[in-house]
Amino acid sequence: MSLIITRLTGGLGNQMFQFAAGYALSLRRGVPLELDVTSYARDELRVYELSAFNLPATIASAETLARLPKKTKGIGGMIKRLTTVASADLIPIHREPHFEFDARVFNLEAPHALSGYWQSERYFMDQRAVVRAAFTARAPMEPENEAVAAAIKAASVPVSLHVRRGDYVTSTTASAMHGTCSLDYYRAAMASILSRAPAAHFFAFSDDAAWTRENLGSSAPITYVASNPPTRGFRDMQLMSLCHHHIIANSSFSWWGAWLNSRAQPRVIAPARWFAGSDKDTRDLLPASWERV
Repeated sequence: MSLIITRLTGGLGNQMFQFAAGYALSLRRGVPLELDVTSYARDELRVYELSAFNLPATIASAETLARLPKKTKGIGGMIKRLTTVASADLIPIHREPHFEFDARVFNLEAPHALSGYWQSERYFMDQRAVVRAAFTARAPMEPENEAVAAAIKAASVPVSLHVRRGDYVTSTTASAMHGTCSLDYYRAAMASILSRAPAAHFFAFSDDAAWTRENLGSSAPITYVASNPPTRGFRDMQLMSLCHHHIIANSSFSWWGAWLNSRAQPRVIAPARWFAGSDKDTRDLLPASWERV
């Protein structure tokens, strides 16, 4: 059967990018999409999280995965292909060559597998409406989240603000790669929002609520949203998307919270520096209408 496979890895935001790129390609080719979730069998920190959404995709079967080329180092470092599947039935894998947009994805035919992060809306912008629809939650909101949603809808100009700390602080590897957004960034972003929307009401989301309450202040009203547990992280993202405007962290999580906003012209402010290092080209990461501060 002809199909597209997308390999999932990382947390919720990464999984959403990987799904969106694969789903858009499957729609262009008119074939089904299957999800390779085998990375989570050996990932002690992350789990598959897209089951919270009504995705038009299925988990790849063992029979499908057997059609993917498997390679291992043999004697003398030579690469050997280990498979019992005939070469004609193998599904080629297109691996992301670099962080910036890879236009070759649009030329891939089915069957094909995608392996990478694909962090740019350019991979799925032509399918924007159906991608957004795919990320509709399966279950209705819990009462505590309904209360936050009601508060957001009651505010004159609700603005989501995301402070990402967690492993960006506790993990040496993650800290070296990502770093954290400074308080100066948040203060500048909030001032920019208030300069054009004096009635702004900020809704702060964070995986470090205590630090955020202690350090983040403003003359404007701020509601500190009690974070959902990790198993319900998608709810925070869903609540973010209800806001009119957004101040995001250098995190794919709040990237999606802003991108899922269905309003015509939301303001989205993002950090000018996404990674702590400068080795990645992030020109395609943020939509053209988003502002870098």
